[in-house]
Amino acid sequence: MTASTTRRTTAARSRIAAVGAIAVAGALILTGCGDQTEKGSSSTPSGGTSKDNSAPLFSALPKKIQDAGVIKIGTDSAYAPMEFVEGGKIVGVDPDIAEALGKQLGVKMQFTAGTFDGLITSVYTGREDAIMSSITDNKKRQEGLDDKGQKIGKGIDFVDYFSSGLSLLVKKGNPEGIKSMDDLCGKTVAVQRGTIYEDTFKAQAEKCGDKKLTIQAFDTDAEAQTRVKAGGAVADLNDYPVAAYTVKTSGGGNDFEVAGQQSDVGLFGIGVSKDNTQLRDALKQALDAIIKDGSYAKVLEKWNVQDSAVKSATVNAGQ
Repeated sequence: MTASTTRRTTAARSRIAAVGAIAVAGALILTGCGDQTEKGSSSTPSGGTSKDNSAPLFSALPKKIQDAGVIKIGTDSAYAPMEFVEGGKIVGVDPDIAEALGKQLGVKMQFTAGTFDGLITSVYTGREDAIMSSITDNKKRQEGLDDKGQKIGKGIDFVDYFSSGLSLLVKKGNPEGIKSMDDLCGKTVAVQRGTIYEDTFKAQAEKCGDKKLTIQAFDTDAEAQTRVKAGGAVADLNDYPVAAYTVKTSGGGNDFEVAGQQSDVGLFGIGVSKDNTQLRDALKQALDAIIKDGSYAKVLEKWNVQDSAVKSATVNAGQ
């Protein structure tokens, strides 16, 4: 949980689509203030690269990638369970999905870690062929716009592979019977200070009115979780994959559970240059293939994020 906790104040504002009117400035668009700074890399071998490559979708790839035998993927590896470093290697949901895609395409999927706000720029400059880092697909990123609607780049295309929203994390057994945000009225919640999750709880407090919702804000999400586990608060709020990972790992799975359905759901996409439609379409075909053969479902089950499955691959479906 440490990887996700250290990322919280920025991940919450830059990866997940912001929550309606409480959007925090900078939440929906990467400014591309510079290229990635290499922090590490991880290569997943997924087949040969010769002309007689027998992988089902090798021929669908651009010739440049066929010849290189690798798709270079930029990521910010500090967001467990989606992508994080373990034993010097980038692991998680995204690398495992990429590995399955690589088997269909017959090339290596090489992850390089860097800063999240430099990912889109790395595609613009050609440093990376694609980016895969729990990036919310939205119109602003597709069109290269900043939060004020000003053009700052040509935008990128997304192959949407994962559906994610916000989830309530409650004590194991859900003793207060929390099923939705409305069930929090008259109770106490815990949350990390300065995140969109705190803003979401504040918006709910206004909705609760006289049936007061008390919000306890902490410096870290780990402190908020401890408060819930001790019974001092009924719920914490986090991104669904992070909440699901916490449920799986904290106390051997005996501390927490996710309550109710996800809210404010958006799509994560693999970002590709608008000039590289052949790679985009090959990735889309590969995603549909792993959904069909069951390997996609196995990855989500491994990381306890089955509720984030998409039924089919889409392109630029984010709003």
